[in-house]
Amino acid sequence: MTDNTSTNKIDSFRKQKAKEEMKKQLITFALMIGFTLIAFAIVATEAMDKMFVVPILLILALVQVGFQFYYFMHLKDKGNEMPATMIYGGVWAAILTIVTLVVITWW
Repeated sequence: MTDNTSTNKIDSFRKQKAKEEMKKQLITFALMIGFTLIAFAIVATEAMDKMFVVPILLILALVQVGFQFYYFMHLKDKGNEMPATMIYGGVWAAILTIVTLVVITWW
């Protein structure tokens, strides 16, 4: 009898965690769709100067990449420390490469 009660509590806890995780993923997905629509509207309406559009688009893209890594690739979860380290290391190497090329080109 007690095993059944503890199993029900565990199942209830797992269902609650899964429900919260799904809610977070749906909110993140909606935000990413919103960012995409904002970027599309900015480009389609040509309401802004190109000098302002490009940085805004890059910022929106970086935010979406962060959402992809953090939520949809589950880098926030326990047990994913090594993949997270590798991905963040690759991002860091890419940033250093881009900065180096920019400095070499414009120096």
